[in-house]
Amino acid sequence: MAVGITSFVNSFTNRLEAPLRQHLKNVYGCLALSSLTAGAGAYVHLFTNLLEASLLSTLGALGLLIALGVTPDNGKNQKLRLGYLLGFAFLSGLGLGPLLEIVISIDPSIIVTALVGSTVVFVSFSLSSLYAPRGQWLYLGGTLISLSNIAILLLLSNIFLRSVFVYQAQLYLGLILMCGFIIFDTQLIVEKFHMGSKDFIGHSLELFIDLFRVFRYLVEILSIKEQQNRKRKQ
Repeated sequence: MAVGITSFVNSFTNRLEAPLRQHLKNVYGCLALSSLTAGAGAYVHLFTNLLEASLLSTLGALGLLIALGVTPDNGKNQKLRLGYLLGFAFLSGLGLGPLLEIVISIDPSIIVTALVGSTVVFVSFSLSSLYAPRGQWLYLGGTLISLSNIAILLLLSNIFLRSVFVYQAQLYLGLILMCGFIIFDTQLIVEKFHMGSKDFIGHSLELFIDLFRVFRYLVEILSIKEQQNRKRKQ
């Protein structure tokens, strides 16, 4: 088994040139830092009285996201842009707090399961994207946009329908979409790098949003399943 893993790692390494490997290290390092910061934001909401999720925090996250988007990478403003990214991640985690409160009241282990599941999903799809032939999955862009439009229509229609079935369908479709976006965005980052973009902070933002939404969808899906299981037992 160890030989197989070593062979896989060597084969994977040989597929990526050294500059790209370094860029991806920066991207995933930044992603890990953003994820930890989001976790800190959720912790602050759940276990401290310092800050709580509110409309103001949501607007703050949106403002930081816009600030990051309109501040181009010039090689000299990395600390500023990293600050925008981490601020956005923190407020995103803070905004997740109310949902996590509900989940904890149902079953705290759901959060751990969702965290492990989202990590496994992200790593698996990222590796499959990087190991695939260059550009193979970029054609998914049009399909993902179309499915995103369907998901938005389901969300809007359910405001009036109030259907549990439609809500669950939207969750599963959203999860499938995010898996597709992980593959698509990973290969897109590689293509952007080959086109001269070294903006690892902006690239990590794309993956952070994918990972964050996978976690959120898994939390909601697992919570619904747990509630349904309890009703059956009763």
